[in-house]
This record gives sequence, C-alpha cells and structure tokens, in this order.
Amino acid sequence: MNPETFAEWHRRQGRRVVRTSSSWWYEASPRVYQSFPLHAIVRPPDDELLEFLRREGALALRYSTPLDAPVGRVSYHVVCDDPDYGLHKLDGRARNAVRTGLKRCRVERVSLERVADEGWALEVDTCRRQGRDVPLSNQEWRRRYLSAAELPGFEAWGALVDGRLGAALLCVQIGDWCEVLAQQCLAEFLGARINNALTFVFTESTVRRSDVRSIFYTLQSLDAPASVDDFKFHMGYVARPVRQRVVFHPRAEHLVGPWSHRLVTAALRLRPKSHLLAKAEGMLRFRLQGERRAEDQEWPRCLQAPQREPARELGSRSSSV
Repeated sequence: MNPETFAEWHRRQGRRVVRTSSSWWYEASPRVYQSFPLHAIVRPPDDELLEFLRREGALALRYSTPLDAPVGRVSYHVVCDDPDYGLHKLDGRARNAVRTGLKRCRVERVSLERVADEGWALEVDTCRRQGRDVPLSNQEWRRRYLSAAELPGFEAWGALVDGRLGAALLCVQIGDWCEVLAQQCLAEFLGARINNALTFVFTESTVRRSDVRSIFYTLQSLDAPASVDDFKFHMGYVARPVRQRVVFHPRAEHLVGPWSHRLVTAALRLRPKSHLLAKAEGMLRFRLQGERRAEDQEWPRCLQAPQREPARELGSRSSSV
C-alpha cells in the first residue's frame, strides 16, 4: 500500500486529509492534524506548517521529527525490526505468558468484517478498563473496519478462545513498514494471556516477511501513562528516540502557556474520562516541554541512562525515514 490508499481510508471515515510538500496529514480530532504514515520522521519547514495551519484553519498539528531537530518533545516510537524475533528474544516472564496464552487460544488472521461485527465489545471493554470514554460510536467502528476491508494492505489478527474473538489487532502495511493501528482484548481473558499470544504470533509472522522492514507498534501517547508501553517492551519491541513537535496556529499562540496547561489539567481532574481534555493537556504539555533543548528535558523512562547515548545515535539515523 502507498500513503494515498491510507489517505483514502481516512476519507472514508469522514476525516479530512491534506497533503503538503513534506507529509500527509489527517484530522485526528476537530481542527487538529496528525502526520502520517505514523512511522515517518520528517523535517517540514516552518513556512510550510504556517501555510498549512492558515489555509486549513487548523488549530494545531503534530508530527515526529529527528532527535537532533531544534524543537520538539523528546519522545519515541515503539518498533521491532529483528528478523530473528522469537521466544528466545523474550525474557522469562514474557515467554511464560506467551506459552500460557497459546494454550488458551488460537491466533490467526481473521476477516476485517468479523472484527467489524464482533470487535466492538472488545473496544468498549478495553476503553472502560483503561478509564477512558469510548472514542468511536458503534457505527463509526463498523465504518472503520469495513472501509479497511475494501482497500488493500489492511489485516486483522485475532485470538480465538473456543471460537470466540477474545482479542483483536488491526494493522496496515505501507511500503516496507507494517503499522499497528489498534488492539483490544476482553478483560475476562487478560489472565489467560491471550494478548501476549496475539502480539507474539503477529510479530513473529510479520517481521519475517521479505517485504517488511519493520513493525511500528505505536508512538508515545500524548496522555497515557508511561506504563502503557511496558507490555510492548516486554514483548520484544524497542524504543526508537525521536522528537514529537506540536505546532499551534499563530492566532492560538497567546493561549499556549503554563497557565493554560494548568487550567486544562484542572478541568481534566474534574472529567478524567474526557478524551478531548486528555489530548488537549498532552498537546500543551508536549508543546511547552518541546521548547527546551533535548538535554534539558526529562526523557521518557524507556530512553533514560544508560540508554541515552545510543538512543541519540539511533534517532539521528532515523532522520531519513
């Protein structure tokens, strides 16, 4: 698949898509744009970004840029590019979890139509377990998966317990990268470790494909706690350092500051399940912290010493992605 097809998937979900000289962008939330493909690390010039913000009437945008860029929150992408990935690459706890999961479920490719029909319950259960409002309606959920079923490059994987869909994963291949777009699991099966089994089988099968260079699992979330990615690291994925830059429209700049961040943070305490407030707090925090030099920022836990110096080198090599 190429980015144009991925853009069409976003359009079919009712999202606005814009292309600039350096990147593609989709409207992740009202008037807030995210660059894609998500694994891409870009250096758009400021005049391009300002023209985009003004022309589209966007409030803000967000993208990943190299670690040696002058601005942006020190952050990371979670990836696996080891073709020798297998149980022997996991620690003892993760190996045991995978073995337990594989005894309790069968992992295989499933149809996107099946996830459209059966996966909604998994999404609701996952969001509630994480203390979040469900961001999609049932109709929007179905459109997301049925649109993917009509386009090349999308896959769904499932962990089946006695024929029942207990966990699911949605991914897309763009060029020689495979990006994980979503993953859900029913709470009743977490103890059975079927999520570990699903992630392991998907990763082992995908990273060995001749046309796949790397798997992109996620980028650091704006609002989730650091522990949310621990599962991925236990499953053999690594953190690739980048900077995430948030740029606001010039007319909104006067609203960006420590005082506005404190205000949004206070509102979030009153409405802790609000998806909008959580993302707004993260956008403001990433923007404010991103104004500092990289060495003056508090690095994410997964990038802290003794990993910091090798991380710098890896981030520099990623600049051409």
